[in-house]
Amino acid sequence: MSSPSKRREMDVMKLMMSDYTVETINDGLNEFNVEFHGPKESLYEGGVWKIRVELPDAYPYKSPSIGFVNKIFHPNVDELSGSVCLDVINQSWSPMFDLLNVFEVFLPQLLLYPNASDPLNGDAASLMMKDKKLYDQKVKEYCERYAKKENITTSTADEESGDEEEISEEESGFSDDDIPGHADP
Repeated sequence: MSSPSKRREMDVMKLMMSDYTVETINDGLNEFNVEFHGPKESLYEGGVWKIRVELPDAYPYKSPSIGFVNKIFHPNVDELSGSVCLDVINQSWSPMFDLLNVFEVFLPQLLLYPNASDPLNGDAASLMMKDKKLYDQKVKEYCERYAKKENITTSTADEESGDEEEISEEESGFSDDDIPGHADP
């Protein structure tokens, strides 16, 4: 049986040799970014995201940490941190899975079939359940604004500086009053 470090190398190399653009961080195989395109025939089609992947020392016996770097509007993705709520990664990970599974199966399934009953983004989940048409519109607006190829090539320092402007109520066509989940406590 091969060691976890050999398996890590093999999985990262398979990902690099596939159609995905992989950018290593600090010249190692433990942290890297992957360019991920929204699945065809979904609300996310045409969107491009930078996905941050961190592999624990015990990979593949422990699951990778996966997060969206640029913003996405989805019930199972935390809007601020980009963390993903996905059982197969967080709870039922198996060493039988590899990084290609994450990008070819798990993430596309997540975007195609959001689970509003187990949200990380309560606003997205609430909007999806209460007004699907408005939810679809907001997903598409986020894709247009944050998920373009040029958005993922900008440096992470720009994203962390907080210079990004938010979508104004006039631009989006909705105010906080239109979005479920913004009631007074």
